[in-house]
Amino acid sequence: MEILITIGYIAICVVFFSLAIAIHEFGHFIVALKLGLRVERFSIGFGPAIWKKTWKGVEYRISWIPLGGYVMIPDVDPEGTKTIEGGAESKEPAKKTISPWKEIAVAVAGPGMNIVLAVIIALILSTLPSEKFGELTCEVSSTIKGSQAEKAGIQPGDTVLSVGGKSVSTWSEMQVEVQIVGSKETEFVVRDKAGVERTVQMSPMQDEVTGVFAIGAISLPKENGLTHWLPAKNPFRQLLWDAGAIFRVLKGLVTPKEMKNTAKALGGPQMIVEGIYKSVRHDFWDGLGFLRFLNVNLAVLNLLPIPVLDGGLIMFALLALIFRRRVPEKVVSALSMTFMYLLLGAMAILIFRDAQRSWRIHTYKPEAEETATTNTVTTVTNETDNASN
Repeated sequence: MEILITIGYIAICVVFFSLAIAIHEFGHFIVALKLGLRVERFSIGFGPAIWKKTWKGVEYRISWIPLGGYVMIPDVDPEGTKTIEGGAESKEPAKKTISPWKEIAVAVAGPGMNIVLAVIIALILSTLPSEKFGELTCEVSSTIKGSQAEKAGIQPGDTVLSVGGKSVSTWSEMQVEVQIVGSKETEFVVRDKAGVERTVQMSPMQDEVTGVFAIGAISLPKENGLTHWLPAKNPFRQLLWDAGAIFRVLKGLVTPKEMKNTAKALGGPQMIVEGIYKSVRHDFWDGLGFLRFLNVNLAVLNLLPIPVLDGGLIMFALLALIFRRRVPEKVVSALSMTFMYLLLGAMAILIFRDAQRSWRIHTYKPEAEETATTNTVTTVTNETDNASN
């Protein structure tokens, strides 16, 4: 029976992950069709097709590599995707020159649909009972014997106010800041039960199995259990929380003192799937909250002005509108191909690192999952039943 239950949860994870990708690509797809542009292929996943069917001139496929998806629109996309995937046969020219505003409309539609889905999910979640919502405060209930927190004099009832000069108001915010500072000796401002503030110095320790940095403090338990992805009942606050978490990590990636540790804390597709799985197993609605976050995440990341992403296409189109002259196609193609291979390389590194981490957890020290810190960074959070840091 347990096997069947696990298979069911895995199926839910696949549906959730695929839905986030499919809705994004559907945005590009439907707007391109409405604008009369030529669409050759709609694919969920990359690489060889598991299943494909051509209907009304468009090839629909599900591919073997579940790392995303794409819509092949020759009049809009640079040639990078076609070079890697192989273009559908067509007697028409490879690419026509179209209005920049049409390129912008198609590019914006993908992230736009992710936001639409995120809003719908947030509205659905807002109908749940109020006790489902809420975040853990930064109040410490206890410390682990011999931990950095105990050595620094952290006492039960103390509340962490800031980490490395960054104010924190929730346990998840504190955990993110701890991951970003890594093992560096850092100032923690805490307030005791009497309201007296003091500053202590701690160097977070890295768990040799999970790779997570922690100070050895345990949060004040939440009465109805930990639901990391249901921070607030108000749908606007839910979305604001999602965006805030993403932008904090992006800031860390471009801040010289933080970029190294922030990059180390990033997760790939495997960690995303693990995050969905653990959230859904804990509480279906919490898993739906993860899906909301994932859609906001996809929208924000795809709008970054990086060639090959939607934001890069928007950037080139805006330059054409402003200067009334397009960036040479060879330059666009070269930049797109370069960044595509860079992104694929980064993805490969993340997948390898995630696999190593999972292998360590499940073979060397399986019980580590019980004390692992929730690690919320950009694309993924590892959800655990105990909120320890």
